[in-house]
Amino acid sequence: MKTVLITGCSSGYGLETARYFHAQGWSVIATMRTPREGILPVADRLRVLALDVTKPESVAAALEACGPIDVLVNNAGIGMFGAFEATSMTVVRNLFETNTFGTMAMTQAVLPQFRGRRSGVIVNVTSSATLAPMPLVAAYTASKAAVEGFTGSLAHELKGFGIRVKLVEPGYGPSTRFTQNVQMPIEATIPEAYASYASSILSAFEQPSAVTTECDVAEVVWRAANDWSEQLRYPAGPDAMVLAQAS
Repeated sequence: MKTVLITGCSSGYGLETARYFHAQGWSVIATMRTPREGILPVADRLRVLALDVTKPESVAAALEACGPIDVLVNNAGIGMFGAFEATSMTVVRNLFETNTFGTMAMTQAVLPQFRGRRSGVIVNVTSSATLAPMPLVAAYTASKAAVEGFTGSLAHELKGFGIRVKLVEPGYGPSTRFTQNVQMPIEATIPEAYASYASSILSAFEQPSAVTTECDVAEVVWRAANDWSEQLRYPAGPDAMVLAQAS
């Protein structure tokens, strides 16, 4: 029986990915900053652990508590929508702390056990915004694009140790990234000069031509984790697939 550790399981992609792997017979360690009763059912092969990817002591404690794992899914992330001009550098740094440095910290923490066994898979969840950058998500896109570069390089670095590194690039899901776990209220990051422009962008978000569901992402994460090929990127969702083909 294989074991997967998934970060950011309190909602959205992480929660559905935990359910999906469990349904496939895996042992699942679902982590989140603040576990709440009822998020996931009490079941065999399923554990919920507290884990804040921005805190080294939390990362170390969670990995010690869960024991050896076969797959790490770096899904924890926060969203940001707004004009970069109105986005404080404190907010930008917070985005990178979770989306970028949190992914790096988790990866670094599992590498000794993966290298020692000469096996293991790291799946980093980014965004289709890295395939076709959009307006008003500049800081968010930058934090995810950094993970893309990191992952591509790491895949080469770890290949000789039998460790596979993958990227899953979800499309836009209204119930996930940009409406949950956001850093600031949208109205706080849209100056008057940007208001009419932002309004049209928000309208497009509210009525997208294609939507990526949580299940779309969970299925692709599962496929990436079980793919022994050298494929690096896995678009998830119909809109992400279109962007990937066009890029």
